[in-house]
Amino acid sequence: MTQTTPEISVVICAYSDKRWDDLVAAVESVRGQTVPAKEIIVVIDHNEPMLQRLQARFTEPDFIAVPNKRTRGLSGARNSGVAVAHGDIVAFIDDDAIAAPDWLQWLAASYNDKVLGVGGPVQPFWLEGRPSWFPEEFDWVVGCTFLGMPETTTRVTKLIGCNMSFRREVFAEVGGFRTDMGRVGTKPIAGEETEFSIRVCQRWPDKELIYEPRARVQHRVPAARANWGYFRSRSYYEGLSKALVAQLVGTVDGLATERTYATRTLPRGVARGIADLPLRRDPAGVARAATIAAGLGITVYGYAQAKVAQRIKALRHREHSAALTPEDHLI
Repeated sequence: MTQTTPEISVVICAYSDKRWDDLVAAVESVRGQTVPAKEIIVVIDHNEPMLQRLQARFTEPDFIAVPNKRTRGLSGARNSGVAVAHGDIVAFIDDDAIAAPDWLQWLAASYNDKVLGVGGPVQPFWLEGRPSWFPEEFDWVVGCTFLGMPETTTRVTKLIGCNMSFRREVFAEVGGFRTDMGRVGTKPIAGEETEFSIRVCQRWPDKELIYEPRARVQHRVPAARANWGYFRSRSYYEGLSKALVAQLVGTVDGLATERTYATRTLPRGVARGIADLPLRRDPAGVARAATIAAGLGITVYGYAQAKVAQRIKALRHREHSAALTPEDHLI
């Protein structure tokens, strides 16, 4: 897998005209890179009028607009993008994100013989300001890098979907993103990039995924995601997603980073939030501490609920199998 100067195909997935201006801005940010992309591939998820509008808007040879020919949803769209990519590396950025001008430069520079994938930080851009009660430790709720992530180039076990890249040959070897996971429309359930990353690490334990803090993108956070209702819903669905990932790749690998996050990062966040009241005269610190505790509790509840459902399903399957006669198994 040696590659001295990797060429990068960038995949952007979109589904709604409501984010048209954001999508155009995302494409333009990729076009303005210090290291040019080999091609920019925009995959439209089952929206033919939007696909035609996009094809009319961008006609340059390095731009490819294609429909999602796989299962509806983000996973299927990403797989459709990979299928038409020609670069040595396939990078992904969301349609409502903006890449820093040197994003691809830092992604490319991080690849060597041992590296299979590289990702970087996703910085939130709050369109109406960050709510005072919203803790940075939970920025993953809005699809961004959270407080506690590495601040230096580090080997990791999973990459963030809004800012990640993999060698194209990896997809041919382990398959694409699972289409029974991942966001469909606005349903806040994810986990497909985590499961894919872990699957890659399990297939090549002697290879690496790298987190490069200098490969930055900025992610828009609208007011619709800056409220308690979205926070609660996203936390709950994250618990469901973690349970599914753990079932697919094993609890040890599936929850490796979550243990450190829950036992170290979050307790420090609670302590800091409480201390902000007397030290910084910031009463919202208490609200942030309470939000951290609530977010963890909701996520654990979602995880536990999903695990119970998995056990019940497995038990029913075993009971059904035991009830079958030898003749039934031959049918």
